Amino acid sequence: MSPRLRPPLALVVRPFQQFAKVQASQGILLLICTAIALTLANSPWAHAYDELWHTEIGMEIGRWSVSDTLVHWINDGLMVLFFFVVGLEIKRELLAGELASRRKAALPIGAAIGGMLVPALIYTLFNYGGEGAAGWAIPMATDIAFALGVLTLAGDRIPVALKVFLVALAIVDDIGAVLVIAIFYTDGVSLTALTAAGIVFVFLLLLNWGGARSTLVYGGLGIVLWLCVLFSGVHATVAGVLLAMTVPSRSDIGGRHFVEKVRTLLADFERGGDKGHSHLQDERRQAAALGIEHAVEEVGAPLIRLEHSLQPWVAFFIMPLFALANAGVALGGDLTARLLHPVGLGIILGLVVGKQIGIFAFATAASGSGIAQIPPSVTRAQIYGSGWLGGIGFTMALFIAGLAFDGTDLLDTAKIAILFASAVSGLGGWLILRVIIPAFSRPRL
Repeated sequence: MSPRLRPPLALVVRPFQQFAKVQASQGILLLICTAIALTLANSPWAHAYDELWHTEIGMEIGRWSVSDTLVHWINDGLMVLFFFVVGLEIKRELLAGELASRRKAALPIGAAIGGMLVPALIYTLFNYGGEGAAGWAIPMATDIAFALGVLTLAGDRIPVALKVFLVALAIVDDIGAVLVIAIFYTDGVSLTALTAAGIVFVFLLLLNWGGARSTLVYGGLGIVLWLCVLFSGVHATVAGVLLAMTVPSRSDIGGRHFVEKVRTLLADFERGGDKGHSHLQDERRQAAALGIEHAVEEVGAPLIRLEHSLQPWVAFFIMPLFALANAGVALGGDLTARLLHPVGLGIILGLVVGKQIGIFAFATAASGSGIAQIPPSVTRAQIYGSGWLGGIGFTMALFIAGLAFDGTDLLDTAKIAILFASAVSGLGGWLILRVIIPAFSRPRL
C-alpha cells in the first residue's frame, strides 16, 4: 500500500485498483489472442482455423435437440456469462457505485449517451438505406478491458477519478448495448418461450424477495432462463443480464453482528485444544472454523461473491476464446476498398471521431449546465483523451457486427474496420494522455 494512502482511503480505493488491474491484464491477453487469430486467418492454416470454429456441436434428449457451430455456442452460450458479469457490475454500480446517485451518475451517463448517439448517427449517414444499414449500433459501445489497459499504459499520473469515470461510462454503454441487442437484433419471437422466460424471471425475483441466497439455485434456474430466451428469438445473452438483476445484493447479517459473532468464534478457536496440534484433531476448533466460514458467507452479498469468482473466468478464458473465434479475418484483397466501403467508413469515423466528439461534448454540456461536476483531480483535456479511448469498441462491436451481418461478406469488412478504428483510438488516446497533456502541463522556464 502506498504510504500516501491512509488506511480509510486505501479501503475505498484498493478494490477498484484490483478491478482495474484485472481489466488491464485482460486487455493485454485480448490483444495477444487477436494477433493469434489474425495470424492464423492469414496463414496456410486458414482453412483449418475456419473449419474449427464452424464445427457442428449439438445435443439430443428424446425428441428435443439443439445443434449449432462452435462459434455460435461461444457467442450465444459462453458469452451469456460475460453478460451476466456485466449485469452484476451494472447492478452494483446502480446500488452503491458511481451510478448510485444522480449527481455522481450524471457525468458518465451524459458522456455515454453522447458516445452512443453521435457514432450511431455518423454510421447512419454513410449507410442509410444501404446494405449495411443494420450495423448502425456497431460503433456505440466501449471495450472496458482495452480502454483501461491503454489508460494504465498512460502512466501513474492518471487520476483514479478518471479511471472511475471511464468504467462508469463503459457500464452505461453496456446498458445501452444490451437494450439495443434485445430490441433491434431480435428475429421472430416465440410468445410461448418468451412467456416461459418471463415466468422463470418472476420466480427468480420472488426467490430474491423471499431471502434465497444459494448460488446453486440461481445458477440452475439461470440455465432454464437461458434456454427459454434462446428459443424465444430474443438473443440469448440478454438472459445473463436478466439473471444478474435477480441476484441478491444484501447481507444476511449486519456488520456489528458479524464482528461479534467472529470474535466469539475466534475465542472458541483459541481456547480449543492443544496449540501444538492441528485443529483437525480438535472438534471445537473445527466447529469454530466452520462457524467463521458460515459467518463470512452470511455477511457477503451473493452479488459481490459471484462477480469476484466469475470475473477471472470471463477475463482469462471466455473473452480470449471469443477473440480467437471472432477476430480472425482474412486481410487479402483490396484492404483499402474495405476500409473505404460505407460500412468501413461508418465504423471507423463513428468510433474514432464520433466517440471523442460525443463523449467530450455531452460531458462538457452536463458539467456546464450544473447537472454534473467534473472531479477536481480530472481536467477537461483528460476527459477528451478518455473520449478517444471510448472509441476502442472491439468486444461489443465485434459481437454486434456478428448479429448484424452474420453470413454476409460485410462481416469481414466490419471486423477489419473495428480492429483498425480500435487501434487508432487506443493509440490516439494514449498519445493525448501520456504525451500531449503532460507536455503542455509542464511549467515553462
